[in-house]
Amino acid sequence: MGSVAVAALLVLAGAANPEDGGRTVGTPIKEGNTRGIDLAHSKIVVSGDGTRGGKSDGYVLKRPCWYEPGLDANEMLKSQESLRAYWFRFTENPTEEKWQAFLKQFEDKIGKDGRWWGPAYNAADPKGQACFASLDPFVFVPPGTTPPSGITIQELAEIARAALTVPEPTVKLNPDAKSYVNLPTWVWLEGIGEPRRSVTATIPGVMSATVVATLESITIDPGTTKDRAEVNMEGCGTSGKPYTKGGTFSCGVRYLRSSIDQPREKYTLTVSTVWPVEVVDNVVPVQFAPVEVGASRDVPVGEIQSNVKP
Repeated sequence: MGSVAVAALLVLAGAANPEDGGRTVGTPIKEGNTRGIDLAHSKIVVSGDGTRGGKSDGYVLKRPCWYEPGLDANEMLKSQESLRAYWFRFTENPTEEKWQAFLKQFEDKIGKDGRWWGPAYNAADPKGQACFASLDPFVFVPPGTTPPSGITIQELAEIARAALTVPEPTVKLNPDAKSYVNLPTWVWLEGIGEPRRSVTATIPGVMSATVVATLESITIDPGTTKDRAEVNMEGCGTSGKPYTKGGTFSCGVRYLRSSIDQPREKYTLTVSTVWPVEVVDNVVPVQFAPVEVGASRDVPVGEIQSNVKP
């Protein structure tokens, strides 16, 4: 193993266990149909109800790797001294003289103001690992400054945004099994739960950013053209309008043509939820695109045949 790789291993051992790839405990990686961020060699903690039980929209971080603030000079030296066994295990032709030379770069910073920063990356991005390898394994940074490629509060907010998921709803219809030409098909959603989801990304003791997604509206796509279906969204609100006997039809679709000539003899109706996203307390002036998640149902539509007697 090269000296740079060994140095990186030793520095990052203080942030995460080198035996498990350096991943941060508690960071969402995969959950069902969710592909969230995958933080490697990072101290960032991602939390909140928006990190689980939902679906992401594939938001991609603008930069796949970065530096994060780490230990001060005294803590760093102690950390490296405690990793002597790792250094001798992974260094080619290790000697006591080489070990002391390695420690000297940390000893030289004792008594100086500043903090060591180390690299981390998003392993969910195919470019993440190569980006990580291009960074120095550690950089000593004076107080109140950020090194080139150092993480910012805006990038921390982007990490929270990338981890954000929203519930994937279930589409309910009435009539449920089959509709008919000119018959109102009521549409509503179940399984949304709380219409507000939040995610916080934190570098403990340094900074944090929280994003919140709030369900604003739904859209209905009947799965066909306007000449074959009329969409009514006047009373849909944020989750549609469940069928009530004798109620006024104000959220759903009225199909004007049979689906007999469609693929599989059905229309595919899709309902999308729209969740605008904002950064709490406007800590960074960034506008994120809303999260949009859809769910679909097949709708066979028939024609009621009537016989006219002379």
